[in-house]
Amino acid sequence: MINEKLRNVAIIAHVDHGKTTLVDEMLKQSGVYRENQSVVERVMDSNDLERERGITILAKNTAVTYEDVKINIVDTPGHADFGGEVERILKMVNGVILLVDAAEGPMPQTRFVLSKALELKHKVIILINKIDRPDRRINEVIDEVLELLMDLNATSEQLDSPILFCSARQGTASYSQEETGTDLRPLFNTILKHIPAPEADADQPFQMLVSAIDYNEFVGRIAIGRIERGTLKQNQEISVCNYHEGSDVKKAKAANIYEFDGLNKTSISEAYAGNIIALSGIGDITIGDTICDLARIDPLPFVQISAPTMEMTFCVNDSPFAGREGKYVTSRNIRERLHRETLKDVSLRVTETDTTDAFNVAGRGEMHLSILMETMRREGYEFAVSPPRVLTKTIDGVLHEPVERLVVDVPENSVGAVIEKIGSRKGEMLQMVPVGSRMKIEFTVPSRGLFGYRNEFMTDTRGEGIMASVFDSYAPHKGEVSRRSAGSLVAFESGECSAYGLFNAQDRGALFVEPGVQVYEGMIVGVTPKAGDIDVNVCKKKNLTNMRAAGSEEALKLVPVKKMSLEQCLEFLADDELLEITPDSLRLRKQILNKQDRAKHRARDKS
Repeated sequence: MINEKLRNVAIIAHVDHGKTTLVDEMLKQSGVYRENQSVVERVMDSNDLERERGITILAKNTAVTYEDVKINIVDTPGHADFGGEVERILKMVNGVILLVDAAEGPMPQTRFVLSKALELKHKVIILINKIDRPDRRINEVIDEVLELLMDLNATSEQLDSPILFCSARQGTASYSQEETGTDLRPLFNTILKHIPAPEADADQPFQMLVSAIDYNEFVGRIAIGRIERGTLKQNQEISVCNYHEGSDVKKAKAANIYEFDGLNKTSISEAYAGNIIALSGIGDITIGDTICDLARIDPLPFVQISAPTMEMTFCVNDSPFAGREGKYVTSRNIRERLHRETLKDVSLRVTETDTTDAFNVAGRGEMHLSILMETMRREGYEFAVSPPRVLTKTIDGVLHEPVERLVVDVPENSVGAVIEKIGSRKGEMLQMVPVGSRMKIEFTVPSRGLFGYRNEFMTDTRGEGIMASVFDSYAPHKGEVSRRSAGSLVAFESGECSAYGLFNAQDRGALFVEPGVQVYEGMIVGVTPKAGDIDVNVCKKKNLTNMRAAGSEEALKLVPVKKMSLEQCLEFLADDELLEITPDSLRLRKQILNKQDRAKHRARDKS
């Protein structure tokens, strides 16, 4: 049976190509809002971090109605580190809208997500966005998209996908690039015509694969997925099973059933095959579980999520300032929070270490784990993290490491510096294509070669460069890659920073701390351009004599300090350093705080 009154579609694209803005306009033009209703921009980016950073982190569900057909829409993350979010939601839909920037063209994340959609034989609608950009190159971008489809072994039907042209910000779409368009009707009509209605047998026993988990403090976990067959009624007895866990079957009850309607979940008493629904009442439900009718227990296979490629150690903060600012500071608090995150993030992996105070957390990249850290610190957690390290594999007796496909878009005068830096990090150039007055260069580079590179890249391109990478494959180990050429300025003693001490230290490099800031021995207070660490006494006071007055310190000229974000701190970390994260502060420190102990440890390593 085919439900012609229903369509399930996901919007996929690289970060910042306009997915969430497009969904905004689709909601407005389908009548979800009242005429006089005030609406925030990017309404689907609902959590604080998404709004601050302007990126989508979590896949979101919404629904609109057009010509009596309900269209379930999934807005997906564009950043490569959240690819696990995209992979699992593709099981819920029957087709995808591939959104491509009219100037930038297909980027690495476009390739990654599109390959997953093509593997599932999904129908594709190609949507060229931002056609009103002055630097648009629409014909070249169309050729690049078709080349990408051929590279990914698309079927002849997928190669004949309809191509539309739109401006998501203005809310217009057209069938031809010469037309301006007045609204999004061409897009809605193409969805109804090209995306197939879900095939589902309503007469068979109920079956649904859980593709996402939401959480509500009143009802607990909420399972989200598409009903594969049958119908589900409120308070119906159901079973929960998993394809990979054998015959372990749990009984449960469908306490509340919701369907998506605009920005809200609407409670319903009965749900039918083909629809995407949310279901509460099952306490320990997780992504990948199958919910079945008791009469026919039949688990569905879940899409194999790509394995993490990078790992960091989260540990209890043991610095002299430990416990001053955080609400949750113990290993039990951190363990519970990390394991709770794995229940809704299928691409995250948490393992125990030799000690009870530390946990290895593996994810897709620095952004993936930094979002988790930022979320935890805002919730009141205090902890420390190690530098990132890649997860290697031994294949046929040879050590392999993860390799990324990197695309950079840079001004012509920065090309030499970028190629030189990537080359020093064991990168290999695949192609270089001129795009107007800029160059688009593609590399393969070891994942560890990109650690700490983003800041250098922005400096080399004077802030004008765009870089994006996505995991490509495992390749034989490329040899030694220098992580950081600069050294750290390390506090010599504990105390309060003085203007006099900082004035004497600033000749050695850029400082991270200001007068009046409390520091401890072993804390990193700055960076020096020379290799090797330098111990500095930033707490040193000027001796008072009858020739000097205490107020004379005010005449000292201090250089403004270098403020670093969480991601910049992670990029800065050397192998023997930690980042102390609290709700109020980010402090870089040495793993071994005492100067003499550090020297002994270095001597032992050399011997």
